[in-house]
Amino acid sequence: MNDASVPELVASCWTSAGDAAPMRKPETSPVPIADRLEALASTGWAGFGLVYDDLVEAKATMGFRALRKLIDEAGFRYIEVELLSDWWDEELLYNWRPRFDLLLDAAETLGARFIKVGTAFGEPAADLSVFVDPLRRLTAEAKARGTRIALEPIPFTAVSSIPAAADLMRLVGMPECGLVVDYWHVYRAGTTLEEVAASVTADQIFGVELNDADDEIRGTLFEDTRDNRRLCGEGDQDVTGFIRTLQELGYEGPWGVEILSNEHRKLPVRDALKAAYSTALACFPAQVAHAQPV
Repeated sequence: MNDASVPELVASCWTSAGDAAPMRKPETSPVPIADRLEALASTGWAGFGLVYDDLVEAKATMGFRALRKLIDEAGFRYIEVELLSDWWDEELLYNWRPRFDLLLDAAETLGARFIKVGTAFGEPAADLSVFVDPLRRLTAEAKARGTRIALEPIPFTAVSSIPAAADLMRLVGMPECGLVVDYWHVYRAGTTLEEVAASVTADQIFGVELNDADDEIRGTLFEDTRDNRRLCGEGDQDVTGFIRTLQELGYEGPWGVEILSNEHRKLPVRDALKAAYSTALACFPAQVAHAQPV
């Protein structure tokens, strides 16, 4: 994990979760957290993510301090926690506030780089200014606890694209509030790599998530993103071009890998992590160039 010539890869929460998926109740991974960390460390990852339900279980069973000890002993450099929604709606404060409090506790104790947030499923919001003050309030609290807020634009939610989200970040105007740029969502939103390059700046990018997709959408967009993602380089996305675009923008952080599919969930976690790691690494421009015949 310390070889400077190799990109640092972070297994986003679902990549190491085994047979767990978004919107299942609960979303808790069936794989014990110590086993997940061992599998992650042994397959080369520099960090990992945990979803809220995993954090609830970790707090109740071992506590965040004991989990931090395991993280430090394994040598992980990057931790991510997620997901918060409804944060813009004061009428739903009873629902999202306790969730945010736990995410803040986890981020502070575990040393998470950011707390990932999202917006409501549905059509793109016509007026993104309604999110500005709520994001500022979240960000101020996160900053006070030593972390940041990272919004993930998703094509079937209110903040649906990277250009729109980058504009929102400029309205928020706080360096501790930025974006998670997930290539699946970029691709499904119909945003070109040229549009990404023209709209977002490197300082706005807190996290990146690599993955791949077939050109054909199967089911709803949510069903497709949950069940049909492909390993990097095995679909129709230009993963290498995406990486190159962000590098040319000046992004220098670690690279998340988020694989969600029925096939991925069926694999033993170590095998799933090996496949996700090796296929993502093979898409980096330097690796691609090295693999070309002379």
